[in-house]
Amino acid sequence: MNREKIIATIFLLPFFIIFFMFIVAPFIWILINSFVSEDGDFGFYNYREIFESRFFMQSFLNSFYISFISSFIALIISLFGSYSLYKIQASHFGNMFLSLNTMTSNFSGVPLAFAFIILMGANGAINLLFRDLGIDFMIDIYGSVGINLVYIYFQIPLAILLLYPAFHTLDQGSSDSSDILGASRATYWFKVALPIMMPPIIGVFIVLFANAIGAYATIYALSSGNFNVIPVRIASLIAGDISLNPYLASALSVMLFCLMLVVSLTLFCVSNLFNYKRQK
Repeated sequence: MNREKIIATIFLLPFFIIFFMFIVAPFIWILINSFVSEDGDFGFYNYREIFESRFFMQSFLNSFYISFISSFIALIISLFGSYSLYKIQASHFGNMFLSLNTMTSNFSGVPLAFAFIILMGANGAINLLFRDLGIDFMIDIYGSVGINLVYIYFQIPLAILLLYPAFHTLDQGSSDSSDILGASRATYWFKVALPIMMPPIIGVFIVLFANAIGAYATIYALSSGNFNVIPVRIASLIAGDISLNPYLASALSVMLFCLMLVVSLTLFCVSNLFNYKRQK
């Protein structure tokens, strides 16, 4: 190993130390504690309690449902948004929109929940406007549909930010070749463009799914912790006044990690399948 590689390795050591301290070590601690019961016994007591509890299983189903639906809808909307941004990238408006999207991608958590409560809460501006106009319609942001709406909102800017570079993989030659061969625009997109972009699209979906399933501050501020999802249940077990059980919270965290791992590996296999078919 030459001198430059040794120096580069030394500069990377702080990163690996921080990674171990804040990622690896806490995960090992959580994994070990997930097999410890409240009485100090070692076994699968916490996992058996989770699987036997309809309440905890409902939290997994709710988390998966909200994360999948919001990520899928946000991905579809962001495909059109990022493509439009790609087409106008050289203009001043395109640069301004890209800067605005970068800024709004950080708008989440408690401020986002507060903004939606002001706009669409029970006494929010939009619902009050409908009431004054005599329109018998009320937007409920505290239920499943409303929470999905909030999640979709903060997922879209992130998805556009991640999908925007993917459109640069499409060269003008493939589009021109399709036109010469008489293919329609729909045929070009479904037969050429989308298969080429499918691996980054699946990668973005995985990021969106992980971003949604681990979100805590937004849904807690929106529902005051009353909506049954995994992050809220974990927080209630480590910070609650009545049901304090960090060992059960550790087991829920490990199961959340396993759920995310299964989804990621499944989509990764699908992505590799698209790559294999494209290479053939």
